[in-house]
Amino acid sequence: MSSCRAATRLPISGISQIRCLHQAPVPRTRTQICNYMRSTNIRRRERDAVAIVQLLQKRHESSSSGNNATEKQPPMPPSKLIIRALRQGLSFRPLFGAFRGQNLKNLFRQSPEELVLALLILCGCAGVAGYVVYSYFNYFQSEGFTRFPPDIAKSLRRALYYSNYAPDPKLALKYYKLALQQCTEARLDPFSDEVIGVRIQLAAWLEKIGNYHNSIEVLEALLKDCKSWVELLEKSAKEGLVDKAGKYTGPVNTTSRTLDHEEQPGTAKTEEAEIILPENLWAKRTRVLGKSVGISVKLGELYADDHVLQGDSAGEHLVWAVETVLKELQRRHIEGVKEGEGDWMTPEQIGGALEALGNHYESKSQHYLAAPLFLQAVTLSPPSSCHTAVLMNNLATSIAQQPIDPPLTTAPARKSAGSVPQAPTRAMLLASARSWALQALGTAQKVTGEGRTEECDEACAVAMCNLGDIAAMAGDMGEAKRRFRESLEMSQKLAFKPGIIQAKEGLKRLSEPPSSVS
Repeated sequence: MSSCRAATRLPISGISQIRCLHQAPVPRTRTQICNYMRSTNIRRRERDAVAIVQLLQKRHESSSSGNNATEKQPPMPPSKLIIRALRQGLSFRPLFGAFRGQNLKNLFRQSPEELVLALLILCGCAGVAGYVVYSYFNYFQSEGFTRFPPDIAKSLRRALYYSNYAPDPKLALKYYKLALQQCTEARLDPFSDEVIGVRIQLAAWLEKIGNYHNSIEVLEALLKDCKSWVELLEKSAKEGLVDKAGKYTGPVNTTSRTLDHEEQPGTAKTEEAEIILPENLWAKRTRVLGKSVGISVKLGELYADDHVLQGDSAGEHLVWAVETVLKELQRRHIEGVKEGEGDWMTPEQIGGALEALGNHYESKSQHYLAAPLFLQAVTLSPPSSCHTAVLMNNLATSIAQQPIDPPLTTAPARKSAGSVPQAPTRAMLLASARSWALQALGTAQKVTGEGRTEECDEACAVAMCNLGDIAAMAGDMGEAKRRFRESLEMSQKLAFKPGIIQAKEGLKRLSEPPSSVS
């Protein structure tokens, strides 16, 4: 009783005291305690409600502020949306993630064959893509196109595309003609390397598709234009209208515009064209005359082709080319090189012209005319070259088949010219031919490294066959059989069909009766 009363005198501060007070027998004190507990519960509920309301208000404010921020940002432009979509679409992260160490092991365990096939396909696609990119920048964006104005370069790209990649003769010819027309409209120099190159490319494409006659027409027109320009320059030089510096000093007329072509206003220039120094008329003559020789040699080859077979026209063009080369060499030796004229054709180019004419004479069995040309070509060719061996073989063949009395040397001429050396005998010709064939074999065998090509191996086979023919003509049948067999064995290893045919024919001739062997 006393303890309960003492508890009532103390302030209410805990549940233990409340439990003790509930045990108090005094009714008045219990009522006060109940009222106090009710009021305490009400206040506690009010505090909890206020806390919940405040928490909800904070959440509402944060969400409303975020919505306002997003509403205030401007909408993303479509270009950025497209770029973002492309980045997401072209992302290789999923692909790389699939080929990580652990994932790759799991894939290999699950399906090894499919994984290897997928890797091969990916490598193949990557290689094709790399090749396409390389071809585009190395071919269509090469210097040969960028030197032209954009419109002309565009037409040339289309012409070459329809010539090589998606063959369409009509479209290719259309864009070649369009490119040449645009060159004229742009007032480009018709005798520049670029414009001449377009015309030569057109002729080469026509030859490629089998249109030999139109190819000849294109080259004939180009050769005629080049010859006319050179003749006009030489005429003006004789009249004193061209000074020593290679500049035209005459009145401004058609001749001056033709010789010293200058780009008129409105001409499209490339950046590279502004860097290149202009050439004078003597340098331009050297370049145009050299182009003319090359075009004439090509025309000789086309006229001699099996699809045309115009031997006389071929001979005329080849003779003109060789005569022009020799005349220019003689003029430079006598008059000297003019200012800015530059070097003439290289020895290999001169040798090529001589070789072409020699092949023409050999095809007509005029070996007495072919031999001197092959000899000059050999002297101009590099000593350690596969093609030099080919020229030596041609020279050996021409000497071996050369007649003892050439048609050009008549009997009255031999009688009147007492100082003329004695004509070579058959034995002398065969010995000389054998010497050149052995030199051809040795030259072809000595070539090593990057300079050695299939032409060397074929030259070896041909040299052995020539030695067999020469031995048979000299009456040494054992040597002839040995050489033919060596040539046949080498030709079979090389899959060289002309060598196989020639060696078999030689062995067949030796197996015939002696009376039939020539």
